[in-house]
Amino acid sequence: MAPSPQAISGYLASLFSLAGKVAVVTGGSSGIGREMAIALGRAGCRIVLVARRPKPLQDTIDHLADLHVTAEAIVADLSDQASVRDAIHAIKTNAGTPDILVNAAGVNYRPHMNDLSQGAWDETIAVNLTTPFTLGQAFGPKMAEKGWGRIINIISQQSFRAFGNSGAYGASKAGLLGLTRSQAEAWSKHGVLCNAIAPGLVDTPLARATFLDPGKADAHAARTMIGRNGLPKDFAGVAVWLASDASAAVTGQTIFVDGGYSST
Repeated sequence: MAPSPQAISGYLASLFSLAGKVAVVTGGSSGIGREMAIALGRAGCRIVLVARRPKPLQDTIDHLADLHVTAEAIVADLSDQASVRDAIHAIKTNAGTPDILVNAAGVNYRPHMNDLSQGAWDETIAVNLTTPFTLGQAFGPKMAEKGWGRIINIISQQSFRAFGNSGAYGASKAGLLGLTRSQAEAWSKHGVLCNAIAPGLVDTPLARATFLDPGKADAHAARTMIGRNGLPKDFAGVAVWLASDASAAVTGQTIFVDGGYSST
């Protein structure tokens, strides 16, 4: 006889429930970050979204409210460390130390290396690497004091190999991979598990230029094992898994959510 629906639900809740947890998601107003925030909220988290544009933030908050998820938004320029510090203060004041930190915000300028300006370099490193470091320093030690925490960093295929004018973007994402491992080494023994997610090509605003070229997007899809490019909803399950007790022995790792792209 198969387990009853109630028994199945109870078992799954013991593995994946995030009831009572607080999750901070940068870049949570669009793309991968938005879908991860929705998934974490539906699994029980109170959600704090941090992003730059007020309207997409409010749209996401309204959607979460329709799903009966408690959520709030903080508008911040993640390229500006003063703005990041203000966001940290607001998070601590309104929600305390979060249990889960998802660094999903990113910028993706892709000029040829010959044309990469100092300004584009500085902004890319600030958003994609320095701000995840700053947020980790603000919350990681407190998570460790509590004995439980999760940090999830969104990296890139270009953390591992350069292609398509990687420039500052590739360098920042390679650095974020290294930061993930450093965070894991520092805090895992105290219950704070730190992992990275490496997407393939995903249909988000960050990759919009590629999807405007059907030939280029189709070539990427053909390289995958599943025959398609990624969708933001592909990241819902892995977000809940990495944030939950189901991943209690997983840390310092990169999870490739790329349809097999990295294996071809």
